[in-house]
Amino acid sequence: MEKFLKKSSWTDIVISFLFILFGMILIARPELIMSMISILLGGICIIMGILKMVDYFASGKKDNYLLAIGIVAIIAGIIIMFCADIIASVFRILIALWIIYSGIINLQTTIVWKDYQSRLWLLTLILSILTILSGIYILVTNGSMVQIIGGIIIAYGIIDIIERTIFIKKIDNYLE
Repeated sequence: MEKFLKKSSWTDIVISFLFILFGMILIARPELIMSMISILLGGICIIMGILKMVDYFASGKKDNYLLAIGIVAIIAGIIIMFCADIIASVFRILIALWIIYSGIINLQTTIVWKDYQSRLWLLTLILSILTILSGIYILVTNGSMVQIIGGIIIAYGIIDIIERTIFIKKIDNYLE
């Protein structure tokens, strides 16, 4: 169990470093990132639509739903490619929800640490609350504040790394 928890925490630390890197890129080149995401997602939808249409014609036109799915996917892909603002909003909401969820999970861990009378429970409580507030801020911040979102993503990554490092160091005490 201890090895699993430590390995899981190290995986979380790597993911947090990726969040930090992504946040730095968002700060440095926000318009490029949003354009790339829109083009990538739009392209994927168009390819899926084309493949569904090929399936439709290959099946002898028996599966009518394949043609409809193909056409809808192609239209959605074109819309996504030219509507980067919508993609930015959806992306912002997904990131915010992930950060809020992570903060809530860390808050639950903090409560457990308090029960074990750890001295670090107050620090992790503060970090968990900051994580949740950061997620809420991202959720309610509307418009083109991608650079601020990048900074908050970096802060989230740093906070999560600190919490995971504390967890890895203290796991032995809690499993006894």
